[in-house]
Amino acid sequence: MRLPITPSEIAPRIATGAFILNSGLGKRAADEATATGLHGFAAGTYPVLKKVPATTFAKGLSTAEITIGALLLTPFVPTAVAGAALTGFSAGLLGLYLRTPGMTKPGASVAPTQDGLPIAKDVWMFGIGIGLLTQALTGREARVAARRKPSRSRRG
Repeated sequence: MRLPITPSEIAPRIATGAFILNSGLGKRAADEATATGLHGFAAGTYPVLKKVPATTFAKGLSTAEITIGALLLTPFVPTAVAGAALTGFSAGLLGLYLRTPGMTKPGASVAPTQDGLPIAKDVWMFGIGIGLLTQALTGREARVAARRKPSRSRRG
């Protein structure tokens, strides 16, 4: 049985998957203060989250991170699925970075301040997610094209 990933996808999936899984496991037993901090930061950028209790938000974030980390680390999960999950998650983090005052340098800059650096670094996850999606789409096209070619029978 052939796995739905290629050798070139293994390293980025392991690196991001382990990182995100570890982050999610760390938040699993978040205390009230940690949950309130995470919730306040996210709700400041995404007002719809203000309706969600802080502890519920922290548990949901933990579960999302554990799930995305597991998707990336599981070789049976197609790259398109893992890449889409990573891209969506990291886009949300970049939204926090770009919309939160004090994260970027003044003006129309996207360059991080010292406060923004811990979140700005998550751009690498977005890049890996886009790369995985691109690989999944272009790899699929190549596999479909290869299947459509008429096979030549060998005569001996």
